[in-house]
Amino acid sequence: MTELRYGWTTGACATAATTAAYTALLTGVFPDPVEVRLPRDRRPSFALATERLADGEASAGVIKDAGDDPDVTHGALVIATVLPGRAGSGVTFRAGAGVGTVTLPGLPLDVGEAAINPVPRRLMTEAVQRLAAEHGGSGDVVVEIGIDGGEEMARHTWNPRLGIVGGLSVLGTTGVVVPYSCSAWIDSIRRGIDVARALGLEHVAGAVGSTSERVAKELYDLPDEALLDMGDFAGAVLKYLRRNPVPRLTLSGGFAKLSKLAAGHLDLHSKRSQVDLGLLAGIAEDAGRGEVAAAIGGANTALHALELAREAGLELGDLVAERARQQAVEVLGDAPVHVDVVAIDRAGTVVGRAG
Repeated sequence: MTELRYGWTTGACATAATTAAYTALLTGVFPDPVEVRLPRDRRPSFALATERLADGEASAGVIKDAGDDPDVTHGALVIATVLPGRAGSGVTFRAGAGVGTVTLPGLPLDVGEAAINPVPRRLMTEAVQRLAAEHGGSGDVVVEIGIDGGEEMARHTWNPRLGIVGGLSVLGTTGVVVPYSCSAWIDSIRRGIDVARALGLEHVAGAVGSTSERVAKELYDLPDEALLDMGDFAGAVLKYLRRNPVPRLTLSGGFAKLSKLAAGHLDLHSKRSQVDLGLLAGIAEDAGRGEVAAAIGGANTALHALELAREAGLELGDLVAERARQQAVEVLGDAPVHVDVVAIDRAGTVVGRAG
């Protein structure tokens, strides 16, 4: 099997573009390729896709290469425009076309700020300061970051729900995109909880997918800011809420996925956990339905087991939801979070509830 190729974050590309643009503003020449300094002593070089020097400002563009990660921004053109700032102002950041603006509290940026995260801001600021020292510049500049097509791309991210409007976020902590990394998704879950807490919401819902999210929203009349795109990362939701509690949590998902949580799995992905039909049979046995347990033991899938139980008049969905709720409560520990669970079938029909 071929090893997956790493890529570069939007923040790394923005740093490269800023470095090239400020160099041109100070010297009249764009370095191409342009080397940047990233955390962990990485020194990658980036080719420039665009460059412009006129009217007292400079801009440079870098095409983002996310490697083999299925990143929505792979291939996007990241553009930095650098122009002189007010004396003594240092580096000021501005959102260009395709980069969002923060409109809700709870993120690591103030409301009204460009959605350029703290680490990319630091990397760009350090680059500006180094170049100012090398070429006799003041280091007082406005850095505007834009992403071609970013507003449309952002519709496929968490940004609208997090209150980031008008485009994408400029992200990255190490500068490197790890292929198929779970870290970005888990970070989005945490930021979603942060925003909900900052808004004073007392009820959030972690949903496995779009159908279970719709069901939770309709059942509880929840605003979009209360909905967490949990995916397979039940553990990430529970562990973060253990440290940063919200009074009420609803877990909503397909019966098969929630049966994995009922079995104690916190990662519900099919490659990392499997449905335990023996557990489902055991739940039926514990309910005093030995004949149903025997049938479930020979089932093909979790939904087949659910069908068999329904035909026999056993509410297996409720029993599994309760077992999943108990597992969630155990992970939450002493955190003051009330948990309820909603299980659905493929059609989005509620087949079990607990709590």
